[in-house]
Amino acid sequence: MELLTSDNAYLLGVGLLAYAVLRTLYRLYWHPLSRVPGPKLAAISSLYEFYYQCIQHGRYHFQLVKMHKQYGPIVRVGPNEVHIIDPTFYEEIYSSSTRRRNKTPQYGPQFGMPESMFATIDHQHHHARRATISHFFSKRSIQSLSPITERCVLKLMQRLQEFHDEDKVIRLDDAFAAMTSDVMTYYSYGASQGFLEDPSFRSEIRTLVNEFAATAHLNRFLPWMSMILRRIPPRILAILQPGRASTLDYLSSIHALSTQSIDTDTTAPREHKPAKHKTIFSQLADPSIPASERTRGRFQDEAIQFLMAGTETTSSALTYAAYILGSRKEFLERLREELKTVLPTPTSTASWTELEKLPYLTAIITETLRLSAPVMRLPRVAPTETLTYNGYELPPGTTLSASAYFIHRDPTLFPEGDTFNPDRWLQGEKSEHLKRYMVAFSKGSRACVGINLAYNELYLALAYFVRRFDFELYDTTPEDMELVAETVLQVTRRGFPTVYARITGVVGE
Repeated sequence: MELLTSDNAYLLGVGLLAYAVLRTLYRLYWHPLSRVPGPKLAAISSLYEFYYQCIQHGRYHFQLVKMHKQYGPIVRVGPNEVHIIDPTFYEEIYSSSTRRRNKTPQYGPQFGMPESMFATIDHQHHHARRATISHFFSKRSIQSLSPITERCVLKLMQRLQEFHDEDKVIRLDDAFAAMTSDVMTYYSYGASQGFLEDPSFRSEIRTLVNEFAATAHLNRFLPWMSMILRRIPPRILAILQPGRASTLDYLSSIHALSTQSIDTDTTAPREHKPAKHKTIFSQLADPSIPASERTRGRFQDEAIQFLMAGTETTSSALTYAAYILGSRKEFLERLREELKTVLPTPTSTASWTELEKLPYLTAIITETLRLSAPVMRLPRVAPTETLTYNGYELPPGTTLSASAYFIHRDPTLFPEGDTFNPDRWLQGEKSEHLKRYMVAFSKGSRACVGINLAYNELYLALAYFVRRFDFELYDTTPEDMELVAETVLQVTRRGFPTVYARITGVVGE
């Protein structure tokens, strides 16, 4: 019996058309979010966002800006998603662990590492995974490991000195990324990988981050693509995509390190023996953790997650700070005068605790994070709560999102929000109130676990850099730093923020 007759094909076509029409009518008029303002096309289909994120390469952010100007603080940005830019509602979306907040399944495959903590959908599952490593990133733990950060920062200062002595132009973003990469690999596996030693600050991790970020939006809409790529042997994938060969080689080495780091065999090569301190991956391999959580796939996905989250974000902030200080010498000189109180000579050192007490340094770092934070929205789902905003009922299962970009530029909190103004953080009680709305690391039960490590690197690297060196920007203009797209991180016309400079002198010489 022939199934695909012309009559059957016709009926199938009519059925599909009827389904599409009925689904469209439901989403427009009967869906629980039908009263929420927003573009009709966004309410009908996720193809609206797909166009801006995948066809227009990460430009949905700019469409969000337009939508909020037209429709107000709450906008329906997808068939089952609302985006809210009201700072007072942020903590309802990104709430503490006492209230359940899941991720949406659509965002799980975003970076092609489905077994990582970042991609964990269920609230309780994420809570359990985070609990196994949260103490590793506590302020006390990071302080005890601060000598590792300082060693990498001092190596960075040595390399900057070399560029000064040889009168060479330096890409500061590459230099900062090399430093954060050496710190992160040491924290993860117990051994830095020598990125700072490389003459050009070799950038396998930066390349890896770029490639994963470039496909992040596509992975979300077409999750099967990343699943297929995961199943292709690296050697075959390198043949299919020759340009990715070096990245795949590095990824293989990271996968090997993530498993070797849990090996306690004392006959292992010296560079792979356990570090004197407990590493992230030795913690993840603790026998008290269920065996289902100690799989090879989990270690490999977590390896990628920590490298991506712990390198480019911090180095981008340092790059932005360097750009601001290089273009606004009044900020640089004021900061240097304050630094001299704890760093009396160019080669003096200070503890993270001492540097944290410097109000202007803290203000510079806080303002840097306000303006350089990732642009991406981080959707959450309240699976058991009905939330209400401005009279709009948001039933359980609604996808809720907000973006630090909008919170950090809210005119009621941050007048002239696009202007770098560290003094806004030096106004006593008013500044203390503003800190509640600093969400560069997100908030709630899924806030960035590495916040203390990031601050540790920011304080040490920025303080030592400014205290030791005079520098001037080279071939870097305001246009080069403008946001043109987002692939999780801010993207400029040069890609991730890129700053060239000359080290013109050593302070005190």
